[in-house]
Amino acid sequence: MPKPLIKVFVFWILSPLFFIVLYACNSVYTSRPKGYFEIEFPKHQYKLFDKPGFPYRFEYPVYARVVQDSTYFDAAPENPFWVNIEFPQFDGKIFLSYKAVGGKAFYKVKDVNGVYHDSTGINEFDRMVDDAFNLTNKNQVMSTSIKDSLFHTRNGVTGVFFRVGGNAATSKQFFLSDTSKNFLRGALYFDATPNYDSLKPVQDFLQVDMDHLINTFRWK
Repeated sequence: MPKPLIKVFVFWILSPLFFIVLYACNSVYTSRPKGYFEIEFPKHQYKLFDKPGFPYRFEYPVYARVVQDSTYFDAAPENPFWVNIEFPQFDGKIFLSYKAVGGKAFYKVKDVNGVYHDSTGINEFDRMVDDAFNLTNKNQVMSTSIKDSLFHTRNGVTGVFFRVGGNAATSKQFFLSDTSKNFLRGALYFDATPNYDSLKPVQDFLQVDMDHLINTFRWK
């Protein structure tokens, strides 16, 4: 075959391939959405936590366990009424810390060198409310939003619930109080790097349990 004809033949063979490659190189790249493992959630069922000597009681899920908190900054909590509601299947827990209004308070104060030291004071209601808001606002660096809502349950319990958006260390926090004797703060944590997209299904599931805990909570 004469060379001119060969060139024409090769041109017509390769031209479509050239335009296909050219189109592929200039087309818009669309990434595939990241997938996460599907989680099978248990049915919401509850049982009563009413330990003798405790100043409160509430209902918690049958697939969770209540464990007494034994450490606070590597030290013992200021009273024996601090508990954790653990969810082993989700690697999560709800920390519940109790304080008596007007009682003796133990604080950890950080010095200029970053070392914590013990400090004592009085559990004033206004100060504990400020602390609850301040602890929530510490998530502002990683959060996209912080919403707080005041509530009053049919059991006469008043408090504030915080919803923190984004990759915050804890996306759900709350406190309960009768303003005169008792104050309790709760926060949901996971033993994992915060990731809103992957944790959202579990957070939504546990939101129902936190609502139930709050609505069944009673001071003794």
